Amino acid sequence: MENGKTPKKITKVEGGDSASLSASNEGPVFVASEESKSKARNFRILAILAWVVAIGFEIWAIMLLQKPPVSTAWLIGLIVVDLIFAVVGSLLWKKSNRLDPASEKDKVKFFIQNQLGLIIGIIAFLPLVILIFTNKNLDGKQKGLVGTIAVIALLIAGVVGTDFNPPSQEQYAEQTQQVESLMDGVNHVYWTKSGKSYHLYSDCSYINSDRTSEIFEGTVAQARELKNITDLCDRCEKRAVKENGAEPQE
Repeated sequence: MENGKTPKKITKVEGGDSASLSASNEGPVFVASEESKSKARNFRILAILAWVVAIGFEIWAIMLLQKPPVSTAWLIGLIVVDLIFAVVGSLLWKKSNRLDPASEKDKVKFFIQNQLGLIIGIIAFLPLVILIFTNKNLDGKQKGLVGTIAVIALLIAGVVGTDFNPPSQEQYAEQTQQVESLMDGVNHVYWTKSGKSYHLYSDCSYINSDRTSEIFEGTVAQARELKNITDLCDRCEKRAVKENGAEPQE
């Protein structure tokens, strides 16, 4: 127990124990568990369905533009619903990628898989934005209002769909190997609901504080899957080096 803190409730995250590192000529390779792959597949199916619905509402809005008089309320409603499904699809797709990450070796595939939400966001709104501003069935006031809303929706869908810290098999392998080298081959880390780092010790003062009621325990991959945490606590790393005689990681 560190700094006299009372240990908190520790909740072990179920599943994911079959994730492993396999050897290759270029170093260890992360292999997601079958459970994670299955969950990722389900999330991808749901994401694709949500995107199909989003594009369907975009097509509906485009068709509405061709039949004057154009209802501003209907057009705005279709844009909003389009945005909701586009965002839901992107969030599900990002979650699937954290469960079963792509490899950085194939740059094109890696980019498309991780930024597909951005691509779909552009497809779901850019044609509509162009048609709104070039449509002869809308007056200037309608174009200004509906066009602005459509542009904002395009930006929101694009930002949500973009993965600014895309996961990769190489990242997972490197981070897992780092933890195992510090902890004598053990791949167990700890984190909290609002934390930005994962920890090697449950009694680390950064998480075992008065503000913490529950600490989660799992693998490095699970910390990334569930909370998208990629940072190892510096204090825990220094403690592991001191207590276990491990080499500090670059």
